[in-house]
Amino acid sequence: MEKDRKLLHEEGEGRRSPLALAVLSLLVGAVAGVVGAIFRLALLRLDVWRTMWLREAHRLGWSGIVPVVAATALAAAIAAWMVRRFSPESSGSGIPYVERQLRERWVGNHFPIVIVKFIGGLIAIGSGLALGREGPTIQIGAGIGHLLGGAFRRNENERRVLLAAGAGAGLATAFNAPIAGAIFVLEELVAGFDIPISIATLGASAGAIGIARLVLGEQPDFQVAMLKHLEIGNMPGHLVLGTALGFVGVAYNRAILGALAVQKRLSRIPVEWRAAAIGVLIGVLGCFEPEWIGGGGNLTQQTLSGHVLFGLTSVIFLVRFVLGPISYSAETPGGLFAPMLTIGSQGGLLIGWLWVRLFNGNPVVPTEFAIVGMAALFTSVVRAPVTGIILVIELTGTFGLLLPMLTAAFAAMTVATLMKQEPIYDSLRAAR
Repeated sequence: MEKDRKLLHEEGEGRRSPLALAVLSLLVGAVAGVVGAIFRLALLRLDVWRTMWLREAHRLGWSGIVPVVAATALAAAIAAWMVRRFSPESSGSGIPYVERQLRERWVGNHFPIVIVKFIGGLIAIGSGLALGREGPTIQIGAGIGHLLGGAFRRNENERRVLLAAGAGAGLATAFNAPIAGAIFVLEELVAGFDIPISIATLGASAGAIGIARLVLGEQPDFQVAMLKHLEIGNMPGHLVLGTALGFVGVAYNRAILGALAVQKRLSRIPVEWRAAAIGVLIGVLGCFEPEWIGGGGNLTQQTLSGHVLFGLTSVIFLVRFVLGPISYSAETPGGLFAPMLTIGSQGGLLIGWLWVRLFNGNPVVPTEFAIVGMAALFTSVVRAPVTGIILVIELTGTFGLLLPMLTAAFAAMTVATLMKQEPIYDSLRAAR
C-alpha cells in the first residue's frame, strides 16, 4: 500500500497543472453527472416495469412464470456476454480495476468500458440481479475522466488524477452524496492525501452533483423521520451493534469470495451459461417476491421507515445475504454498495429490536440502529469508515447519529481487523 501511495503521489511532480485540473474536473463532474443521472433514471424505470411484470406473471401462474424466468436468464447471459466479448474490465463493481489503473499504471481503452458498464449495468441490475448502481457509475465516471483528459491533451499523470476525480463523481451521482464521493477517492482509491487530486475530486463531485440534482432532485435518497441526538448512555448498544455487524461483514466478504471461487472452478462452462443459471434463480424468486430482488433500495427504505415485521425482516436478511454474493459472481456489471447497505440496515434493525426487548424502557429506537448498521457493515466490508459514515449521513440526512456511527464503525473495524479479513476490494484485486 505504501508503495502504491508513493507511486501515485510522487510520480510526475511538477508536471501537473492545478488550474487545468481544476477546470477540467468541473467538466468531468458535469459529464459524469449527466450520464450517471440518466443511468439512475433508467434503472428506476426498469425497476417499475420489472415489478409490474413479475406481479402479472405470478397472477398468470406457470404460463407467466416460465417466460419471465427465461427473460431474466437471457438478460443475465447477455450482460455477461457483453463483458466477456467487449470489455472484461467491466465485470463486477469496477472499483478494483480503477484502483489498479491508479496504482499499477494500467493502460487500456476506456471507451468500451464506459459503454459496456452503462448498457450491461442496465441489463443486469434492471433484470433483478442484487447489484448496486454505484459500481457502474464509479467506473463510468473514471472512464469519462480519463477520456476527457486525453481529449484535452493532458499528460498521463494528469489523466490519472482526472480518472480518480471521475470515480468520485460517479459515487456522488449514484447516491446523491458529493462529500462521500470525494472522501471515497482519498480514503479508498488513493489511500492518502494529495492536493491536486483533492482539488480535482472536489471539483468533479461538485460538478456532478450540481448537474445530477437538476435531474434527480435535492432530497436524500432515503426518507427518514427526524431523529434527536442520542445520549452517551446508549454507547453500549452501539458497541454491540458494531461488533455484531463486524462479524456479519467478515462473513459477507467471505461469501463473496467463496461465490467467485465456485465460479472459477466452473470456468469450463461458458460464463453466459453460468450467468443464465443465476438469472433463473433471480427470476423464480422475483415471480414470488418481486420486492426482494434488484439493488435493494426499496427494501432499505422500508427498513428505515420501520414498516416491516421482525420475522419477515429476518428471512429477507438471510435471502439478501446469499443473493448478493451469488449475483456478484455472475461477472456482469454491478456494484456492492447498495446491496450491502440493505443488509446493514436490516441487520441493524434486527439487533435494535433485540436490544429494546432485552432492555425494556431504553430510549433507543430500532430504526436508529438500522441507520447506524449501514455504516457499521460498510466499515467492516470495505474498511473505509469515514466514507461509510459520511455516505450514510448524506443518504439519510441523519447528522444526529454521527457519534453512534463512529462508535459502531470503531467496533466493526476492530472485529474485521482482529479476524484478519482483508478489505473486500483488496481481496478482489488480488484475486484477479
